[in-house]
Amino acid sequence: MRDWDDMRLFLALARAESLARAGARLRLDPATVGRRIARLEDTLGQRLFTRSHQGYALTEDGARLMPHALAAEAAMTAASHAAADTTSGLAGQIRIGAPDGCANYLLPQVVAGICAANPGLDVQIVALPRVFNLSRREADMAIAVSAPQAGRLSVQKITDYRLHLAAAQDYLDRHGPITTLADLRAHRIIGYIADMIFDSELDYLHTLGLDRVALASNSVAVQVNAIRLGAGVGVIHDFALPSAPGVRRVLPKAFHLSRSFYLVRHLDDRKVARLNRFAELLCSGLRQELLRLEDLAAAA
Repeated sequence: MRDWDDMRLFLALARAESLARAGARLRLDPATVGRRIARLEDTLGQRLFTRSHQGYALTEDGARLMPHALAAEAAMTAASHAAADTTSGLAGQIRIGAPDGCANYLLPQVVAGICAANPGLDVQIVALPRVFNLSRREADMAIAVSAPQAGRLSVQKITDYRLHLAAAQDYLDRHGPITTLADLRAHRIIGYIADMIFDSELDYLHTLGLDRVALASNSVAVQVNAIRLGAGVGVIHDFALPSAPGVRRVLPKAFHLSRSFYLVRHLDDRKVARLNRFAELLCSGLRQELLRLEDLAAAA
């Protein structure tokens, strides 16, 4: 089980025994509930529910998971009560470093929500296409696409995210359909500048054997805009697709990638309650926003 959002969804369906009723309780579309439960089962490698015309019933694996989900629910309820007793909000300045995909398409709305609830808080988002050096205090915390293995750091996995090939519908109309991965060699490819890829997790095109990148940038936002304007085909984060109207996923069944975001902090900062609270809100907000945007992309 990856996080509380998964547990909350699992419990709602276990109790409601219906996608429609679970969706009503969670204020989610039933199809969204179904997709996220299927994704959870894929992640765990277990079948949690049996499906029939009567509804959804727990399997043996689901029944074994139930006590753990209930314990998590109790812990979250207790935490909510404790938070409700806090009389003062977060204040002061916090600087976050992040790769520009996350900084452009996820952090603004998540941070805006946190700041709205904490008027005394100032947040700085530093978007850089490289790894942040926290030992030099470039930021109070950083979001990374791979977990660092050295240094006095605290590393917490935030969530997984998905990427697909994508192109503007206008480009596809002009250049013809792409029906196989081999067809990509006849198209203009958009991606990273090869010698400026700062993490091997970002070398998306290597898995496709595509050596030539016709339009390259070290910025995700530049790549997304180039794709949106019909300049070619590239790999896009699913969470960025709702910000690129007219862009469609290409060969989603034949090619997709899964990557992860990690929150990296100074080890000593784990003693700072203000930063701990902000980190909790940030991680929770990123998970929820990413799921919302990926659901929008899947439904498009």
